[in-house]
Amino acid sequence: MRLLIVVLSSALLVCPIAFGQKKVDGPVSTSCPPVRTKLIKLVRPKYPKEAKLAGVQGTVFLRCIIGIDGSVEKIEVISGHQALVPAATNTVSQWMYKPLFLNGKPVQMDTTVDVVFQLAKEQQSK
Repeated sequence: MRLLIVVLSSALLVCPIAFGQKKVDGPVSTSCPPVRTKLIKLVRPKYPKEAKLAGVQGTVFLRCIIGIDGSVEKIEVISGHQALVPAATNTVSQWMYKPLFLNGKPVQMDTTVDVVFQLAKEQQSK
């Protein structure tokens, strides 16, 4: 009974190509354009037990404001199943990014993060 949780970040931050990291097959994958900042602390989401038992899966879309120190200052839920939203927002709130500088000064960033919760095939058939 393997559980798959996939975290996709878009518009900014966790791009293997941009940071010289190799793309690795596994439960977490990333997708984004090359930028000048990176995710320096990634906490992986935990699948909510109740959602897992109920067979709930799907994507939680979040809009995030990253502060000048790289912390996630604000999270706005764009959409997603209510059983999955708390796990997604709790996880992303713990992430830390390398601050982005513009003209030598740190600036806030606005990005979107997609947290995809997917049950293993054998759990989907329950």
